[in-house]
Amino acid sequence: MPAERIHVIDCDLGKSGSSAVARGGFQELVSEVALAKAGVVMGLEVSRLARNSADWHRLLELCALTSTLILDEDGIYDPESFNDRLLLGLKGTMSEAELHFLKARMRGGQVNKASRGELKIGPPVGLVYLPDGTLALDPDAEVQAALRMMFTTFERLGSATRTVKFFLDEGILFPRRLRKGPYKGELMWAPPRHARILQVLHNPRYAGAFVYGRTRGRPRPGGGVSQIRVDMAEWRFVMPDLHPGYIDWERFKANQERLATNAQAYGMQRRAGPVREGSALLQGRVLCGLCGGRMGVHYSQEHGQPVPTYICQETATRRGGKVCQSVPGKVVDPAVGALLVELMTPMTLEVTLAVQRELEARAAEMDTLRRQHIERTRHDAELARRRYMKVDRDNRLVADTLEAEWNEKLRLHTDVVEDYERRAPEEAAALDAATQQRVRDLAEQFPRIWSDARIDVRERKRILRLLVADVALVKAETITANVRLSGGRPAP
Repeated sequence: MPAERIHVIDCDLGKSGSSAVARGGFQELVSEVALAKAGVVMGLEVSRLARNSADWHRLLELCALTSTLILDEDGIYDPESFNDRLLLGLKGTMSEAELHFLKARMRGGQVNKASRGELKIGPPVGLVYLPDGTLALDPDAEVQAALRMMFTTFERLGSATRTVKFFLDEGILFPRRLRKGPYKGELMWAPPRHARILQVLHNPRYAGAFVYGRTRGRPRPGGGVSQIRVDMAEWRFVMPDLHPGYIDWERFKANQERLATNAQAYGMQRRAGPVREGSALLQGRVLCGLCGGRMGVHYSQEHGQPVPTYICQETATRRGGKVCQSVPGKVVDPAVGALLVELMTPMTLEVTLAVQRELEARAAEMDTLRRQHIERTRHDAELARRRYMKVDRDNRLVADTLEAEWNEKLRLHTDVVEDYERRAPEEAAALDAATQQRVRDLAEQFPRIWSDARIDVRERKRILRLLVADVALVKAETITANVRLSGGRPAP
C-alpha cells in the first residue's frame, strides 16, 4: 500500500478512551469510516480505540456497513462476519473491564485513606497544609479576621444575603484562592458574592472536621460526570475536631439548620425563613395548635391597609381537605407585642450592656480588619517598588511595565488609606458617650419605641425572633396562643 494512502491519527495520545467526548481523533476516524473513505483500521490493540462499549460497538457497526476491515497485532477482522464481530466485541468488553478494575483499585486506595482521615484534599482559603502534612489556619492574619467576621456576621444577621450586604456596605473585601490559570495558588481579594458566602458556610473544613462523601458522581448523557450534593446525614466519613478551624462543630450544624430554614421549601418541609416585608409580626413563627403544621400568612385589604391572617393549609395541601384553621393577625399580633414589651421591661439594664458590648466588639473587629488591609496594600506597593528599582532603566520594555505596576499599587494603597480615614470618625462617633447614652435611653424607652409607627416592621420581627421561638395558635370561641421563648421556656 502506498504511503500516501496511509492516514495516521495520533491527536488522541494521552487521552482516556472512556468517552468519545473531546477526542477529535476518534471522532475523525468514525467520520471517515461512516463516509466509506477507509478500507482498513489499523492499530496495535484496536480495542483501545474506545474503552466504552457504546462507542466501540458503534464503530464496529459502521465498519460492517461500509465493509471496512480491522487490523491489529493479533490478526485481521471482518466486522461483517459474525464470528469476527463477536471476538471484537469480547475484546472491547475486556478493555472496558480493565479500565473499571484500574478505577476500582484507585478508588479503594482513596477510600482507605479517607477512612483514616489522611486523604489530602485541596484546602479552602483560610486553611493551609504545613510541611509535616497537617492542616492549620492560614498564617495571614487578615484572612483569618475576614473569615471570623463572616461567620460572626452570619450568626448575628441570620442570612447569607444580609451578610453579603453588610460586607458591601462596609467596604470589606473577602479572600479567594485562585485554583487555575497563570496566577494559580495566589490570594485574591474581592467583594463577596452570595454564592461564595454560601460555599464557605456549607464547608465543614472551617469547623475543623474532615468529611468525605459530600458529593456523588452521576454520568452525563453526553459524557463526563456531574457532581450531586449529598445530604449531611449521608456523608460517608465525618471526623469532627481533626484539625484547627474557625468555628466548632456545633456552630457549623447550627449554621446548616439556619440555612435550611432560609431555603423556602414547601409543604411539611416549610420552615420559618428569613424576615420579610409585610405587617405580619409572627411571620415564620406560627404553628397550628391543632395539627402542628407551620401556618402561612395571607393578606387582605381593610380600610385601605393590608391585614394579615394566619392560615394552616397543611391538611388541604396534603390530603385535599379543608383549611385546618385561620386566625386573624390583627388580634394575635397586638397581644404578642404586649407580652414582648412586658418581658423586656425587667431586662432593660442587661440588654443595654449587651448592646454596648456588641457595638464595641464589632467596631474593634472592623477596625482591625481595615488596618490589616492597609498593611497588605502597603507591602504590595513596597514589593512593586523593589522590583522597579532592580530593573535596568534603559530596558524600557520592562521598566515601563514595572513602573505602571508600582503606580497602580500606590494608588490602591492611597484609596484604602483614604477610605479608612473617612470611616474612622463615623465608627468613633458610634462609640462616644453620647451614643452610649442614646443606647441606654433606647433600652429604657423600649415600650414607646416598639409602638412607634416609624420603626420598620422587619426590625420588629427581628427583635421578636431573638426572644420567641414559636407561637402555637388554637381558634375556638376565644383564640388561645401558646408562646415558647427562645431556649425552650414557655412565656409567663
